[in-house]
Amino acid sequence: MQHDVLTILSEISSLVWGMPLIVLLLGTGIYLTVLLRGIQFRALLPALSLALIKRKEDRDAQGDISHFQALMTALSATVGVGNIAGVAAAIAVGGPGALFWMWVTGLLGMATKYSEAVLAVKYRELDKRGTMSGGPMYYISKGLGLKWLGMLFAIFASLAAFGIGNMVQSNSVADALGQAFGIPFWLTGLVLCVATGLVIVGGIKSIARVTSAIVPIMIIFYMVGAILVLIVFWRNIPHAFSLIFYHAFNPTAAAGGFLGATISQTVRMGVARGIFSNESGLGSSPIAAAAAKTPNPVAQGLVSMTQTFIDTIVVCTFTGLVIISSGLWSDGDTGAGLSARAFDIGLPNLGADIVALSLAFFAYSTLLGWSYYGEKSIEYIFKEKAVMPYRIIFTGVVFVGAVVKLDLVWTFADVMNGLMAFPNLIGLLGLSRVVLEETKKYLPIEMSRS
Repeated sequence: MQHDVLTILSEISSLVWGMPLIVLLLGTGIYLTVLLRGIQFRALLPALSLALIKRKEDRDAQGDISHFQALMTALSATVGVGNIAGVAAAIAVGGPGALFWMWVTGLLGMATKYSEAVLAVKYRELDKRGTMSGGPMYYISKGLGLKWLGMLFAIFASLAAFGIGNMVQSNSVADALGQAFGIPFWLTGLVLCVATGLVIVGGIKSIARVTSAIVPIMIIFYMVGAILVLIVFWRNIPHAFSLIFYHAFNPTAAAGGFLGATISQTVRMGVARGIFSNESGLGSSPIAAAAAKTPNPVAQGLVSMTQTFIDTIVVCTFTGLVIISSGLWSDGDTGAGLSARAFDIGLPNLGADIVALSLAFFAYSTLLGWSYYGEKSIEYIFKEKAVMPYRIIFTGVVFVGAVVKLDLVWTFADVMNGLMAFPNLIGLLGLSRVVLEETKKYLPIEMSRS
C-alpha cells in the first residue's frame, strides 16, 4: 500500500515539477527582468547596502522586524539542504553544466524575488494581534480579487510547512549527526523539538532575533570550510569552470559512475535544484518580507532579492566548485554524501564533519523560517485563534520527523512545494504592472526610461 502511494506521489511530483513549471518559472523571471530593466543587476550593490546598514527611516516605519532580520529569516528558510545535497544531486545527474543553469535560475530569480517582496509589503495587513501579515495569499486575493486562489496558496503552503519545512529538515539533521557522530536519532529529535519550540512560541520577533544571530555564522562557517578545500584544489579550479561552461551547452559523456547527461537533462536538473534552493517564484519568502519595517515596498524588494544572490550565486557556487574541483562528480555518488566526500578529500578527517554540522544548522534554521511561513498560512485560513495550536503541533512534528522514515513525506512535500508556485506566479504576472508602478514611484531616476 505504501509503495503504491509513493509511486503515485512520485508520478504527480514529476508532473508538477515538469517542464511546464520550469518554463513558467524561468519565463516569469525573464519577463520581470525585462520589465524592470534588469533591476537585479543595476541595483545589487544598493540592495546589499540597504540590507546591512540601519537607517532611521526604517526604524520609524511600520512593521515588526528590520530589513536585515527579514532577510535573515528568509535566508534561514532557503539556505539549507538544497545548498549541500541539492547542488550535489544536480551535478551528479546533470553534470557540471547544471551549476551554470543554477546560476541562470538565481540571476533571473532575483527579479522574481524582488517582485514578490514589493507586492507582499504593498498588500500586507495589520492583524488583530498587532503584527503584520502578508504574502502571496494577500496580494492574490486583494490585488487580483481572486480570494479562492489566495486560499489555495495558503493551503499548499501550510502543508508544505509540515513537510519540506519541518519533517524533512529534522530528519536531515538526525541523519547527518547520526552518520557523522553516532548521535541517536531520538536524541537529535528531542533537542530539535525543544530548541524549535522555545523560539517559535515568541512569533516572528523571536524567530528573527535567532535567525539574524545564527544564519550569518552558519553561512560563514560553511564558506570558510569550502574556501579551505578550494585552496587545496586550486589547480583544478580553472578546469572546473571550463567544465561548467562547456557542459552547460554540450552533452556530458558517461564516465566512471556518471551515466552521462543530455543538454535538456542538464538544464532541467540545474533549474529544478536552483529553484528548490532559492525558492524564487514559490511564494514562501515574501511572507517574511511582509513583516519588515520599511517606508516603502521597493526598499524591502531590493533587500529580498539579495537573498537569492547569497543563496544561489554565492553558497551554491562554493558547493559546486568543491564537488567539481575534487573530481568526484563523476563517481556515481549523489546528495549530501557526495558533498561530504568532496570536502573530506580536501580536508581529511574534518571535511565531512564540516558538512554534517553545516547541514544540521542549515536544516534547523530552515525549521524556524518555515514555521513562520506555515503560521501565517494557517492564520490566513483559520484566523488568529489557530496560531498557538499550530505552534504546538509544529513543534511536536519536529520530533516525529527525526525518528521516522520519510520517503512519502519527501515526495508529498515536493508536490506541495511545486503547487505553491502556480497561484503565486499567476499573482506575479497579473500584478507585474503594479510592481513596475511601485518601482517607478520610489526609484524614479533608474526607472524613468521604462
